[in-house]
Amino acid sequence: MGPSARLRGAGRSTSFGIVIAAYLAALGGAFAVGLVMASANPVLTALAADTIATLAIFAFSMVLSNSSVYDPYWSVAPPVVALYWMQPLPAAGGPAARHALVLWLVVAWAVRLTYNWACGWPGLHHEDWRYVELRAKAKLPYWLVSLGAIHSFPTLQVFLACLPLYAALALGRAPWGALDWLALVVTAGAIAIETIADEQLRAFNRSKQPGEICARGLWAYSRHPNYFGELAFWWGLWLFGLAAHPAWAWTVVGPIAMTFLFLFASIPMLEERSMARRPGYAEHTRHVSKLVPWPPRG
Repeated sequence: MGPSARLRGAGRSTSFGIVIAAYLAALGGAFAVGLVMASANPVLTALAADTIATLAIFAFSMVLSNSSVYDPYWSVAPPVVALYWMQPLPAAGGPAARHALVLWLVVAWAVRLTYNWACGWPGLHHEDWRYVELRAKAKLPYWLVSLGAIHSFPTLQVFLACLPLYAALALGRAPWGALDWLALVVTAGAIAIETIADEQLRAFNRSKQPGEICARGLWAYSRHPNYFGELAFWWGLWLFGLAAHPAWAWTVVGPIAMTFLFLFASIPMLEERSMARRPGYAEHTRHVSKLVPWPPRG
C-alpha cells in the first residue's frame, strides 16, 4: 500500500488534520504572494494569491488522489479575500456600518457553509460522487480535468462573485441608504434560508428510506432551497457593492455567472442523479418548483 492509499484510509480526525494542514499551506502561499505583490493592484494581487492557494490545494488533491480536498475552498476563500480588501474603517457613519455588516455576513456565511461541509464529510476515504463520475468519463488525463473543472473554474467563479466586496469594502464611501437595507435583508435572509434548508435535509437523511424524496419544510416548496439561499447570498453582496460604489455595477457579472452555474450545471447534475435513484422524482418535479420557493402546483 502506497503513502497515498494509507492517507486515504486515515480516520476522520486524521483526515481533518491533513485537510487543515493543506489549507494552512495554501494560506501561506497566498500570504507570500501578497508580500511579493504588495504594491500591485489589490484585485490582481488577490487573484494571484487565490490562484497560488488553489494550486497548493490541487497538489494535496493529487498526492491524496482525492479531489474532494478542494470542497471547502468555496467557503474558506471569500472571508480571506474580504479581509485583505477591507480598508481602514472610517470613524463613524454609513461606510463603517456597511464595512462591519458585510464582513460579518461573509464570515457568518463561510463558517456556516464550512461547518455544513464538515458535518457531512466522512474523511479522505470518501470522494464526491461527481468527481468519481468525472474520473470514469474523462477523455483527457483525469488530473488535468480536475485542475481545470474541479479546482480552477470554481476558484475563478467565486472570485468573480466576490468582486462586489471590493466595491463595498475598499472603494465605496456612499452613506448608508435604502439599497443597503435591501442588501442586508437579502444577504441575511439568504444565510437563514440556506441554514434551514441544510438542517432540514440533514434531519431527513438521518431517517430516510431508499428512494424517498425530501419534501419537508422548505423542500416542499423548492427542490433546491439550499441553492436558492446560496444564490441569494451572492446577489445580496452585489447589492452592497452597488450601494457603496454604483460605478462598479458591472460586477453583476459575478452573481449572473453564479446563477448560470447552478441552473445549467449543478442543478441538472443533481436532477439527473435523482431521476435515476428515486422512482417518484419525475412526478415530484411536476409539482415542486426547481429553485425559487413557491407553493406546490396541483
